[in-house]
Amino acid sequence: MALGPYDQTRDVTDGSVLIEGVQLRTLNLPIEEIFYRFTMHREWDISEMSMGKYIALRAQGDTSMTALPVFVSRAFRHSMFYVKAGSAVQRPEDMHGKRIGIPEWAQTAGIYGRGYLSDYLGLDLASIQWVQAGVNQPGRVEKVRLTLPAGIHYTSAPDKSLNQMLLDGSVDAVMTARPPAGLGQGIERLMPDYQALELAYFKATRIYPIMHALVIKTAVLDAHPWVAMNVYKAFMQAKTQSMARLSDITASHAPLPWLADYTGRLEAVFGADFFPYGIGQDSGGQINRATLAAFCKFGHDQGVCDRLLSVEELFAKNVLGSFKV
Repeated sequence: MALGPYDQTRDVTDGSVLIEGVQLRTLNLPIEEIFYRFTMHREWDISEMSMGKYIALRAQGDTSMTALPVFVSRAFRHSMFYVKAGSAVQRPEDMHGKRIGIPEWAQTAGIYGRGYLSDYLGLDLASIQWVQAGVNQPGRVEKVRLTLPAGIHYTSAPDKSLNQMLLDGSVDAVMTARPPAGLGQGIERLMPDYQALELAYFKATRIYPIMHALVIKTAVLDAHPWVAMNVYKAFMQAKTQSMARLSDITASHAPLPWLADYTGRLEAVFGADFFPYGIGQDSGGQINRATLAAFCKFGHDQGVCDRLLSVEELFAKNVLGSFKV
């Protein structure tokens, strides 16, 4: 398994929580490397995976990997919009008709960001000139095939970086999950008060963006169907134990003061399970369904997906229900 170093998954990767019937070896790699190597070469059995790349492949009929509703990374993305200091672009609406840099059209954060622009703010994505390049290094490329809608203006700049193009004025703004190197040195966030805006966005839309899920090679599940539920149960347990640590006022389980108070504020917004997995009928599952339905719509509208996907078809069927006692 290749997976980033998250507290909510740590108890599985360090062996504190076992996946019944599975002998697990974990690779801890940079997230871009994980996505590249698994998307292009399927080098391991279980992987953290970009939801953007996953829905693109799924819509194209590639069923070689199957997701579990284990959402190991989620983040609002109002913080992903960057401009040059002193730019005429002062708010998202000012991006109409401008040149906007992106690392990949199918980057999950970008799909959510463009969905915010189009479905929430009403911007016409076809009015923007989209320029694809690496964030801080030249040479980054798309990992999946795109079917861009008519009218979308998209070009690649393989010999440039978004950071440099923003500083030299080749683009008017940049949308990227990973900050450009020049942040604080000539580059600033378009929405510095992004947390307040993200909270308002969630209250208005019920979208709590899901960035990455776990996927398993479908060949593994065909040979051993029980693996899906056993993996899901183990990661659910690890996440529950992580949330208990973060809510423990007795000791600091992360180097942050007032951590328990902060988790209490999260519970007030998202519910007791403030980092929900699954797509069941509980409040967390309903938030996930609303988020994924919107994400699939964004992906289809933006040409990442050849067809509109349903939420259910994204996941292994045998983890969508559970037994009752």
